Amino acid sequence: MSQQAQITSVEAIAAFRANLIIFLSQARPALEEVGGELARTRLWLEDDRGKFWNAELRRRQRKLEEAKNELFTATLSSLQEATPMHHLAVQRAQRAVQEAEAKIATLKKWSRELDNHAAPLMKQVEQLHGFLFSDMTRAVATLDQTIKTLDAYAATPAPAARPQPAAEKTEPAKPEGQS
Repeated sequence: MSQQAQITSVEAIAAFRANLIIFLSQARPALEEVGGELARTRLWLEDDRGKFWNAELRRRQRKLEEAKNELFTATLSSLQEATPMHHLAVQRAQRAVQEAEAKIATLKKWSRELDNHAAPLMKQVEQLHGFLFSDMTRAVATLDQTIKTLDAYAATPAPAARPQPAAEKTEPAKPEGQS
């Protein structure tokens, strides 16, 4: 049996350590991007689309009021009669207001659902982030120490083989009285 352990895979451990470091450096931006995408989506829903549809609702309500005022003026005016075009303009404006109100309601619903669906997933992403950057950082340090220990062990010379004592020659016991 050999007196020294056969260490042949220190390079494999070092390669694994290097690949783990590369993976961790690539995983960090990816996990941060997930949080960034969620924040951008929330801002888009609440700020960009929310502001747009609220402004659009106000604009459409003004147009509805204008159409109603024109219809009312045409009805009261003795020179002009209310035409079907005035009624049609009021109906179109009412549908446009209803559409804007529906869009705002949908945005509010999506905003709530985004939080409900994303919160558990973001919790998992945060747990993965913690695992990768605390536990895996310790794993890299452990691999460093393992490599150093194995290198030191491999550099240690094998102990000198102790000569085994030769078997003592024993003479068969002579019966008493014989010489």
